[in-house]
Amino acid sequence: MSKHEDIIKYILSLDIGTKISVRGVSNDLGVSEGTAYRAIKECESIGIVNTIPRVGTVRVEKLEKRNIDKITFGEVVNIVDGTLLGGKEGAHKTLEKFVIGAMEVETIKKYISPGALLIVGNREEAQRLALENGCAVLITGGFSCSEEIEELADKNQLPLISCTYDTFTVASMINKAIFENNVKKEIILVEDIMEKNPKYLTTFDKVKKLKELIEKTKHERYPVIDENQKVIGIVTLNDIKDNRDDEVIGNIMIKDPIVVMPTTTVAYAAHIMAWEGIKLCPVVVKKKLVGVISREDVIKAMQLVLRQPHVGETMEDLILKNFEFETNKDTMHFWGEIIPEMLDSIGTASWNALNMLLSTMGTMALRQNSSTNVAIDSFTSYFMKPVQMGRVIDIYSEVLDRGRYYSKVEITMYNSNKELIAKSMLSAKVLKR
Repeated sequence: MSKHEDIIKYILSLDIGTKISVRGVSNDLGVSEGTAYRAIKECESIGIVNTIPRVGTVRVEKLEKRNIDKITFGEVVNIVDGTLLGGKEGAHKTLEKFVIGAMEVETIKKYISPGALLIVGNREEAQRLALENGCAVLITGGFSCSEEIEELADKNQLPLISCTYDTFTVASMINKAIFENNVKKEIILVEDIMEKNPKYLTTFDKVKKLKELIEKTKHERYPVIDENQKVIGIVTLNDIKDNRDDEVIGNIMIKDPIVVMPTTTVAYAAHIMAWEGIKLCPVVVKKKLVGVISREDVIKAMQLVLRQPHVGETMEDLILKNFEFETNKDTMHFWGEIIPEMLDSIGTASWNALNMLLSTMGTMALRQNSSTNVAIDSFTSYFMKPVQMGRVIDIYSEVLDRGRYYSKVEITMYNSNKELIAKSMLSAKVLKR
C-alpha cells in the first residue's frame, strides 16, 4: 500500500468531527507535508473531510445520495457570509430545519428540536433556550452575544453563528440553498449505479482465462489493466474468435478505451455510450479502475429518474408543467401558455426556452408509443419568430422515421392564429440494451 493510500486509510479511521491538518498528518505518519496535503485534498473530493472557514479541515461523515438535500451548519456560515462565534466542533452536523424566532420565548420551545437552527436577533433568552435544547443559533443584524452564550455553544457543540443580514434575507438565502440541493438530488451520477467490484484482466493474462470468465459470469466485455491498476484496454468475446487459448490479452485488446469518472452524470455517460456504440465503460479515478457501468445499468437508471417524483423544480419543470398534450399515432400535439420564466431581457420568449420546448416535445413523441430511451444526436431550428408573454402556442411533433438505431422527428410551432412560429428537425440515437 502506498503512502497516499495509508493517509486516506488513517483519515477514515478518525472520529467524525476530528480536526485534520497537513502538519499533524505529516508528523503522525512520518510523511512529507506535500504528500499529506495531496491526500487530504483527495479525501475532500470524495467527501470524507470538509474545510470550514475559520474552523479548519474536519473529518465528516460521507453523505449518501439520499441525504444530499441536507446542508451542514458549516455551509450555512458560507451561505449567509457569517462568523462562527462558538460551537465550532458541531459545524459538520447537518441542518434538519430552521425556525424564525419571531415569538415569545415561552412559545419558541414548541418549535425547536435537535438539529434545528433558530434564526433570531439579540434576544439572549431565546439563544440560551435553543442551545439548551440541542438547537443551533443564527444571530441576525450583525449582533454579537455574551461570553456565557458562547461557552454554552462550545459545551454543547452547537454552532453559534452571527451575520449582518436581516432575518427575512437570511431565511430566503438558506431556503434557496436547500431548494437547489433538492434539485441536485435528482441528478444520478455514475458512482450511484456502477459495479464497484468488477472483473478485469491484465495484459499478461491468456485468452483461456477470458473464456473462463465469460463462462462463469456470462458477461462478454472486461476492462484490461496494467501493473499499476490503470485501464489501458477493453477485451470482448468478439476479440477471441480466431485466437488460440495461449494468446495474451495485450495483443488482442482494444487499446485506449473511452472511460468515465464516478462524478460523471448518467445522462452524459448515456450520450457517450450511445454515440460511440459502447456496451461497457470502465470507471476510473486518476486512470485507475474503480468500477464499470453497462448499457443496461444506464437505461435502468434513466427509467428510474423518469418514474421518480420531483423533489425540486428545475427551469424545465416550471415551463413544461403549463403544457398539455394529446397523441395520435406518430404525431403529438402540445399546447400551453408562454410564462414569465420563459422571457428574455426584451420581454419576448427567449430563443433558448423555445428550443428547449421543441427538443423536449420531439423526444417525448419518440417515447410515447414505446419505452424507448433516446439520446439527442442533432437538433436544427430552421427559423423562429418572437412570441409575447401570455400567448398560447401549439406544438406538433411528427415522427418521420423510426429506425433500429436512429429516429427523426419534425417539430412545428404555431400561434393561436395558426401562423407558423418555428420549425425544427431532431435526430435521436436509440439506446438499446
